[in-house]
Amino acid sequence: MPLARETKEELIGAFAKKEGDTGSPEVQIALLTERIKDLTEHLRSFPKDNHSRRGLLKLVGQRRRLLAYLIKKDNARYRAVIGQLGLRR
Repeated sequence: MPLARETKEELIGAFAKKEGDTGSPEVQIALLTERIKDLTEHLRSFPKDNHSRRGLLKLVGQRRRLLAYLIKKDNARYRAVIGQLGLRR
């Protein structure tokens, strides 16, 4: 299920580097994290939904690749993103 427009705009506004920035790794990671949270809640209610579980695993892998790219590119930005999103406890 796609994110609500308000949620998406709020996340983009919080993580965008400049006006209209939707492609930076920070924004993409934030959007993926929100979708992962939604799918995780869905799978708690419907544990046998294997199609959605596969989609969740794909999203987690995509977020992991983006985080690996960001840590390689700029460690300070990586630390800021994981701090804001509460990842890597």
